Amino acid sequence: MAKVSVKAELKQENQYYTKVTAGNHTIYTDEPIDKGGEDKGMNPLELLAASLATCTAATLKMYVLLKNWEVPTIDVDVALENDNKSGEALFERSISFGDANLTEDQQKRLLSIAERCPVHKLLHGKIGIKTAIL
Repeated sequence: MAKVSVKAELKQENQYYTKVTAGNHTIYTDEPIDKGGEDKGMNPLELLAASLATCTAATLKMYVLLKNWEVPTIDVDVALENDNKSGEALFERSISFGDANLTEDQQKRLLSIAERCPVHKLLHGKIGIKTAIL
């Protein structure tokens, strides 16, 4: 089982502007203005949708390279609709390959590969959250 560690640091002087670190990498997140933030970065739901989009694109790129197919561009758009009251969420993912000349069989295969992206599989799997106050 792979383990990823991420730290979110939110200081009192920053309303919702949060420093997020993972290994040697840092990004900043925020909440939209209508939620009291300053909209200086992606909000958590955008970050979740970005995880699916980037994982899908990278998984497809790995397969395209393996097959040596001419695909100059892979665009993945993800929309996330979240209903806090019901606890239901819907990800809508659209994938395009620019002006690549792909056969119908290649397109079907790439759709199948997109379904195997690790984040996609994680979102369909059994998810648990264990929380501790330190």
